[in-house]
Amino acid sequence: MRTHDQAVHDQFDPRAAAYLNSAVHAQGPDLIHAQELINALPGPLDSLLDVGCGAGHLSFALAPAFRRVVAVDPSSGMLTTVAHAAAARRLPQLEVQQGSAESLPFADSTFEVVASRFSAHHWRFLESGVRQMCRVLRPGGHLLMIDTMGHEDALVDTHLQAIELLRDPSHVRNRSVSQWRRLLEEAGLLEVQQAQWPLRLEFTSWAERMRAPPARASLIRELQLGAAREVHDALSLEADGSFRIQVGSFWARKGA
Repeated sequence: MRTHDQAVHDQFDPRAAAYLNSAVHAQGPDLIHAQELINALPGPLDSLLDVGCGAGHLSFALAPAFRRVVAVDPSSGMLTTVAHAAAARRLPQLEVQQGSAESLPFADSTFEVVASRFSAHHWRFLESGVRQMCRVLRPGGHLLMIDTMGHEDALVDTHLQAIELLRDPSHVRNRSVSQWRRLLEEAGLLEVQQAQWPLRLEFTSWAERMRAPPARASLIRELQLGAAREVHDALSLEADGSFRIQVGSFWARKGA
């Protein structure tokens, strides 16, 4: 029986190219918003840490503003893809390093900005990961968290988490906006700003990106079809199984 870490590696190492080329990950209003937040900071900017970088889209979008960018991920396959893509994009300031959010291999107060996108819902120990991100963040620096959101309604959230887990065994939990706010405030972060956008997930490409076996894809469809009207409405479920979730962004400052 494999561990959760092994499940993460098994899910993502073989799929790095698919995530690099995924339109869902390579674009979106959240990336534009992240660039706007960074561009509003007084420059020149020194260093950015991208935690759980995946195929590197957040690093690629923000790298031009920084002297140094470090992209960290537990998946060696993802890091190889990021390194090759960074070279192709002529981003020499971008380096990769293997590691996990819960045990970042950096000294205290190393980075001016610490960020993560579409990764935290895979972390078993989210609170530890946030604490680690705060530890390596410089006083006065900023933390940026972007992730798919859980739902405040327990009924809707239960269905959403079940759908996510059936598709991806490495899934842990999408947190709701209120859970994220509480977590960041308890970590001592200040001036938490939040933004949110809907994201449509086309069912076939969404399932195939994780190579969900046909049996599990069928279970997801059964769960969707049997869900209450409140779930259908909240997730904007379509006849082919496509649905909508929310992407949330949280921007906060570490005290001096």
